[in-house]
Amino acid sequence: MAAIKNVAVIGGSGAIGKPVLDALVSSGKFKITILSRSSSKSRFPASITVLPVDYNSIESLTAALKDQDAVVSTIGMEGILGQTLIFDAAIAAGVKRFLPSEFGSDISNSKTAALPVYEHKVAVRKHIEEKVKNGTDITYTYVINGTFLDWGIEVGFLVNWKEGKPRVFNGGDRPISITTLGSVGLAVVGVLSEPEETKNRSVFVHDIVITQNRLIELAKSVQPTKKWDPVDDDVVEVEKIANKKLANGQADMELMYEYLYVAVFGEGYGAKMENVDNKLLGVPGKTEANIKAIWKKLLV
Repeated sequence: MAAIKNVAVIGGSGAIGKPVLDALVSSGKFKITILSRSSSKSRFPASITVLPVDYNSIESLTAALKDQDAVVSTIGMEGILGQTLIFDAAIAAGVKRFLPSEFGSDISNSKTAALPVYEHKVAVRKHIEEKVKNGTDITYTYVINGTFLDWGIEVGFLVNWKEGKPRVFNGGDRPISITTLGSVGLAVVGVLSEPEETKNRSVFVHDIVITQNRLIELAKSVQPTKKWDPVDDDVVEVEKIANKKLANGQADMELMYEYLYVAVFGEGYGAKMENVDNKLLGVPGKTEANIKAIWKKLLV
């Protein structure tokens, strides 16, 4: 397939979007266009074209995506389902590659896909794959990176360091794949640089495989005086309680995070990647020294 030059980014100022955008710009390989709501206050480098769009209008989206080779969506959880309209607009505009906002767990795993937190991602995948199967002239790539390393530590998702009372799931020794936001950006650059090798499939990338207990050990090595009082939690019980709350009408982000814990630390959800595309995508990975550097910023 032809080289990708013109790339439209959706959500370029968010937690995922900014490092993805930074990687695309730093690569020097692409002409970048940002699609943004007219009400957005975000600012971007002068070299980037910013087009205001109505995300509820396929006509507005199609016009904005004209002459784009690829679309990279980094939309947050609240906007995931709206990607079906963006994808249809990309088809109408003649876009050749679409990267939906996956960036996390592998929902080709049936146990993972069944979790309520991924309902909209599953629906978007189904929409994309049905259109491609029926002969639509567009391709896709799903970037699967496991849990975010830097974000996961900083906000306390992987380890609750602020209170020093982290939830340690089922003993804390389950190995999981984790990836920095910067490496996710490199993976996106790699996908767009290798369009044929990454066509119509998931690509897998991680920086390191590690356990919760090892993350805590690295934190202790950085700040030995900090007190830790881990709280053991059972993933199976976490899911049972979450299901009861969902059945009773709760469906907020707090509950969805419980399902994320299940996907990351539960057995059989594929949170540890066995085969990755790091070499193809140009992602070198990280070491424990990089993790210690994150802890130093937070604890020292």
